[in-house]
Amino acid sequence: MRNQALKNQSSDSATAGLLAGLGAYLLWGFAPLYFKLLEHLSAPEILAHRSIWSLLLAMALLTVLGKLHGVRAVLRSRKALLALLISTALISTNWLIFIWSVTNNHLLDASLGYYINPLISVLLGVLVLGEKLRPLQWLAVMLAAVGIGYELWQFGRLPLVALGVAITFGFYGLVRKQTPVDSLTGLTVETLFMLPLALGFLFWTNSPTSNLLNNSWQLNGLLLLAGPVTLTPLLLFNIAARRLNLSTLGFLQYLGPTMMFFFAVLLYQEPFDQAKLVTFIFVWTALAFYSADALVQRRKRRQIRKGHF
Repeated sequence: MRNQALKNQSSDSATAGLLAGLGAYLLWGFAPLYFKLLEHLSAPEILAHRSIWSLLLAMALLTVLGKLHGVRAVLRSRKALLALLISTALISTNWLIFIWSVTNNHLLDASLGYYINPLISVLLGVLVLGEKLRPLQWLAVMLAAVGIGYELWQFGRLPLVALGVAITFGFYGLVRKQTPVDSLTGLTVETLFMLPLALGFLFWTNSPTSNLLNNSWQLNGLLLLAGPVTLTPLLLFNIAARRLNLSTLGFLQYLGPTMMFFFAVLLYQEPFDQAKLVTFIFVWTALAFYSADALVQRRKRRQIRKGHF
């Protein structure tokens, strides 16, 4: 009876984790629709509002959860502060590139960047952490490199938006992985670091919308919504990460860029010529091999666990 109860509890936990994961990646996938509503504002101005309202909401949540002491603990740790200062530079750059891509009709490039991101993370594991790549992982990385090289050959330029999104988020994940701070506390400190620059930008910019008193309530409502748009998927992701194994979570991460891809091509009608198609096919094929490797490794771990019982 006890074993059955534990199994039911584990199943319920996995179901809750799957729903939370789907919710997180769906919200990340729909995020471009929100930022598109603000395309008449500059990307730095949107970023300033995103950091300010995310900070205020994060502080409120930590207060309600009784976890505000975590921020104080981080602020007293020189090592954690330095790591989060680096992660702040990376995530703010990532947000800026992404917002610019949405508001300047380059969502397709951002989508490509988030497809490439898992492969960048694998490569960083080799170059920085000394991890070993398995054959299918090497094949995936090489196929993605060929796809990027093809675009360089066709257009004479690198897909800078895609690479910027992938590299900044890849390094951000690497830094945060090595920093023992939970996501909400970490984001609170990161947005706290962004606050002086955000306030300074809004104070000195000539943009008429930087002063909330001059705006319509609809625009101010949209700007305030930047907090929930940023934090809600993050909180859902944290729930999913505690309840799902990494391979399941890894498959869910393709949902966001896939939604961005269809929004870019079907809704916003961004140009998608043959050269772009070839690049995407190489990257999609790379991710297929990457996913196949993840499935094989998951099956092996299960067999090893069964062998221990």
